Amino acid sequence: MTDFKRKRVVVTGVGAITPIGNTPTEYWEGLISGRNGIGEITRFDASNHACRIAGEVKQFEPHDYMDRKEAKRMDRFSQFGVSAAKQALADAQLVIDDLNAEQVGVMIGSGVGGIKVMEDQQTVYLNRGPDRCSPFMIPMMIANMAAGLTAIHTGAKGPNSCAVTACAAGSNAIGDAFRIIQGGYAQAMISGGCEAAITPLSVAGFAAARALSFRNDDPIHACRPFDKDRDGFVMGEGSGILILEELDYALSRGARIYGEMVGYAMTCDAYHITSPVPGGLGASRAMGLALKDGGISPEQVSYINAHGTSTPANDSTETAAIKKVLGEQAYKVAVSSTKSMTGHLLGGSGGIEAVATVLAIANDHIPPTINLVNPDPECDLDYVAKTSRAQTVDVAMSNSFGFGGHNVTLVFKKYI
Repeated sequence: MTDFKRKRVVVTGVGAITPIGNTPTEYWEGLISGRNGIGEITRFDASNHACRIAGEVKQFEPHDYMDRKEAKRMDRFSQFGVSAAKQALADAQLVIDDLNAEQVGVMIGSGVGGIKVMEDQQTVYLNRGPDRCSPFMIPMMIANMAAGLTAIHTGAKGPNSCAVTACAAGSNAIGDAFRIIQGGYAQAMISGGCEAAITPLSVAGFAAARALSFRNDDPIHACRPFDKDRDGFVMGEGSGILILEELDYALSRGARIYGEMVGYAMTCDAYHITSPVPGGLGASRAMGLALKDGGISPEQVSYINAHGTSTPANDSTETAAIKKVLGEQAYKVAVSSTKSMTGHLLGGSGGIEAVATVLAIANDHIPPTINLVNPDPECDLDYVAKTSRAQTVDVAMSNSFGFGGHNVTLVFKKYI
């Protein structure tokens, strides 16, 4: 696809269901105030687990967005995705009808999908036999169902798919939606990620892999990206959704524009199933290619919403990758990890972090990295420690890296 054929793509709506707020406004206010959404697990009895903390969504009512019968036939991850999508459509004031339905698509990623339903139905199978399993088990469990249900609930009949690339899934979905609009295959896309993997089996599995923080006695300080005392990530849940539109279409209906999406790239480390390649070579290639895709120079970058998981390997590797691609400019760019407040939403993280990145541009304000008290000597960039910062944000990047070596970078800028 040559540059002169590409459509311009803008962000016109956002939706967010997160551990620090269940609307975009609450989420943004939580980010800027440094609100911490991490605490003891209440979704199940975690008393016998090595990790007993997570970033849970609080006071979420799916019935605010759908009737009880519909909600009952959805796993929690789909409830989050559909609800955030409806928020984003309302925010964009985009009405889907017979005239535009075939030009509006959905791309919503999930790294895990309906694991709660799978666990529950496994118990039913073992205790009551195969004939007692729910006929809704499979459609509730499969990861693409958030995208499918969003289309069913909104009437969007355009391109529809689901990225399943672990913790890069939400960003991949947004990037793929961006490409669809650029290529002229849709006028608007509902895009992002969702996850609800705070379940007994999932938490046990990540703990067994030594990926999680075990700071059970101090949950609000457990997620501490770039801090030398970090000991693993804290699982979160929720959904983040962007409405992406072709510029002329957005202008034709008088849409408010938060910013413009200009770059997307994905690479693979081809190295290890969980660990990033030393030196962050794959991550730096993703960042470099995304900047090139958007025609952005390192000197133009104002802010990076880092993957910043609070794991020993990720934070130092991402720091090295940023230095590699930006050079000396790396020390002049604000970098922060909003996971310090929300925890790590796995496949949903790219969605809520893209929302944070776009809102940083729209509001000229950068969310902080909370809990950064003792910086790791290998992590020596400007991580906007502890408190948010009012600052002009012209160009911002959002990074997402997933198990399997998946690296994704999205680039946004002010709409001019």
